[in-house]
Amino acid sequence: MRHTHVDLASILAQPTPQIDLRLQAYEISTGNFLRAVTNYTNRAIAEITKHRNAQEADRRKLAERTQAAEVETNQCKLKEIDLLAVLAKEQDETRDAEQSVATLKRQLASTRETCAGIDSEIEQYRALVSNLQREKDAERNILNEHAAQLDPELAACESWLKCNIEGIEADQLLIRFSHLDEANADREFSFVLDVSTASYNVITTTPLLPVLPILLQELNQSGDVYRFIKSMRSAFRDLLQAHS
Repeated sequence: MRHTHVDLASILAQPTPQIDLRLQAYEISTGNFLRAVTNYTNRAIAEITKHRNAQEADRRKLAERTQAAEVETNQCKLKEIDLLAVLAKEQDETRDAEQSVATLKRQLASTRETCAGIDSEIEQYRALVSNLQREKDAERNILNEHAAQLDPELAACESWLKCNIEGIEADQLLIRFSHLDEANADREFSFVLDVSTASYNVITTTPLLPVLPILLQELNQSGDVYRFIKSMRSAFRDLLQAHS
């Protein structure tokens, strides 16, 4: 609306003074202004509402993300607790394993020392056995030499006494007599003497001798084996004469 200049003097000179206020144009202008204000207000409210909704959506998204992050953080904390427990268990197991290894190493060192000591003892025993073997071989050689020297004499004695002595088992001697029975010179009278212990024992006789316990007691008292053999020969002869 355009402003016009009012000539107040000419208006007052008129018979009926009037001033044209142009109210209709004013009302139209005012209405347009109010509508413009209303439209602006509505647009502003709509824009504010839009921004508010967008901010609210952003806040909701942020809250959701925050909540998800908190949930994930809590899960990570739980996993961390589990991992720490596993780590502690593994550390305990590692410590136990290290202790076991240290114990085994000590046992191994002790075993090696024991083995070294045993090896040393074995070497000593080997040396001792070697010495004993040499001594035994030397004694055997001496005995073989003596036996070789005595073989002719023993054969002569056995031929003269009609007595044969031989080893049959460990520490057992078989003594056989012949030419006791004039009717049968080849008939043998024998017994097996066990010399494995300090107390002599006769395992068997052929034939049986009733006086054997007496003769065996005399042998264990005197320890004279040769006398015992002579007594057994006499006992066989007496038995033969008693049955003639």
